[in-house]
Amino acid sequence: MSTPALISLSSITKTYGQGAAAFQALKGVDLDIPPGQFVAIMGPSGSGKSTALNILGCLDGPSSGAYRFRDIAVEHLSRNQRALLRRHYLGFVFQGFNLLSRTSAQENVELPLLYRGTEASRRHAAAREALKQVGLAGWEHHTSAELSGGQQQRVAIARAIVTRPLVLLADEPTGNLDSQRGHEIMDLLVALNREQDITVIMVTHEPDMAGYADRVVRFVDGLVASDVMKGEK
Repeated sequence: MSTPALISLSSITKTYGQGAAAFQALKGVDLDIPPGQFVAIMGPSGSGKSTALNILGCLDGPSSGAYRFRDIAVEHLSRNQRALLRRHYLGFVFQGFNLLSRTSAQENVELPLLYRGTEASRRHAAAREALKQVGLAGWEHHTSAELSGGQQQRVAIARAIVTRPLVLLADEPTGNLDSQRGHEIMDLLVALNREQDITVIMVTHEPDMAGYADRVVRFVDGLVASDVMKGEK
């Protein structure tokens, strides 16, 4: 018996602009992702992969089609409801880290909990635990300027997992890192996926980074051109 999809996209389209200036970024995407899977999304620039990730993360909405998350019709949710879905079920990691520069690692990690209204003592404990999980115990009070690129991305990942999300969405998470640090970040994402059963959906241009995933979905011209599980050809 197959595992029900955690995430399901059906005939998803996305058009930007109107009339002669309209650009169709997605042209009818179908994609099912079961819980606990590590999916890499690849494709050339302009293929629609980042647009798809933004829709999956409720940062943007489709022009048409159906998006179901835990069998909830996301496209019918209000803006506030989508914000709650993001806050309680999704974590985000970006290429540019997006840390507050003059703020300590711990304070950066606490931000999502602050938005939730979590009391201070629980926030502090959860942030310290998340930093420990990404290998940064002892670095809680260092600011971004005192951290390497790899360490900054670890802080960003700690911030993404401190809320214990079901899904981690990563947009080019190794794009600003050298090869060694990139592989360290990928090892960390794999560990979070396997040990905490976090579903990971990652956009990447790099085939060697995509090689860490269970499944590689390739976008071309706004459509899924291939969808391959590890071990398949």
